[in-house]
Amino acid sequence: MNLLQYLPGNSVLHRLNPVTKLAAAFLVGICAIVSHSVVFTISLIILLLGICTACGLGKRALRLTRSLLVLGGMMFVLQLFFVRSGDPLLSAGSFTVVTQDGLSSAVLLGLRIIATMLPLMLLFAITEMNDLCGALVKRLHVPYRYAFIVTTAFRFVPLFTSEFHDIEDAQKARGVEYDGGIIKKLKLSVPLFVPLMMSSLKKVDAGAMSAQLRGFNLRTVSSGYREYPFTAADIGCILFSLLLVGAAAVL
Repeated sequence: MNLLQYLPGNSVLHRLNPVTKLAAAFLVGICAIVSHSVVFTISLIILLLGICTACGLGKRALRLTRSLLVLGGMMFVLQLFFVRSGDPLLSAGSFTVVTQDGLSSAVLLGLRIIATMLPLMLLFAITEMNDLCGALVKRLHVPYRYAFIVTTAFRFVPLFTSEFHDIEDAQKARGVEYDGGIIKKLKLSVPLFVPLMMSSLKKVDAGAMSAQLRGFNLRTVSSGYREYPFTAADIGCILFSLLLVGAAAVL
């Protein structure tokens, strides 16, 4: 299953207002960026994994975390050797290889990547994009054109990911071996972007034609039939997210 695909459910987070879920995801992401504490960032990741498990998304969150560890490891190496400030920890003769600030910065950056991506994965997994678009129009009075642009951008992320994996599976069926190191996988992934681009352009063209036939330019706030009321759970979720941001700023 795609890591960013919507998963129906009846948990407390599933029942939250889509606007609340979007705001909470961005606030938690800001919280991870603002924090300069490794312990706090690790605690935030553990909290997010616990929330994902409560929503039935524990395995998916662990798979995403494992995938993000690769990207986090690459950023860790870059930060480790390019940050030159701080006391030296590892030296080769007169050349300082690793510094104290470089190590702390590298660890923090790797953890931030995981902490900022997990809430976005959770947002995709518990929110239907049609509901998010309708809530932005109904509750925030965002013009339908702009709400559609935002939600379509979110919708195409898991769609492109799924399409990429389908093309990769087709290549494997033709005998292409993807087993090996990261460099080999990257080289083999480059040719996949051409069919992915062609397929994406076809989907965009078909989507634009479908929107025009359904009266895209005639949509207003009153066009939607669903209402998206805010409840006490929504207020509590936003307050908790703001509390996390405040704690990150203080720590």
